[in-house]
Amino acid sequence: MSLKIVQNFDGSFTLEPELQETLFELLTSVAFLNQICQQLRCKEVKFTELLFQPVPYSLTTTKGMPVEFEKYYKSDEYVIINVPPNFMFSAKIFKPSRLCAIYQKLSNE
Repeated sequence: MSLKIVQNFDGSFTLEPELQETLFELLTSVAFLNQICQQLRCKEVKFTELLFQPVPYSLTTTKGMPVEFEKYYKSDEYVIINVPPNFMFSAKIFKPSRLCAIYQKLSNE
């Protein structure tokens, strides 16, 4: 079995404004923000309103994300999470099937 390296993958997407609004409400809910803080052991996080579709490994996308988001991956001030599937379903977002959201850590314990 051999691996096939993807040369180019279009990870661009557009969300309808009402779907985006619903998703952002879920991603900024107090309960969800508290859950993130508990996992990170920090006091406060802020949703940056940056979303991206995970992309397959390629020679140019070695982190599984578009290159312009790698600066957040490398930073200790940010965290990248997978948007929970139930949030995607609640917001009626089916394409893309997966999204990642970027949060900024505002304070540590």
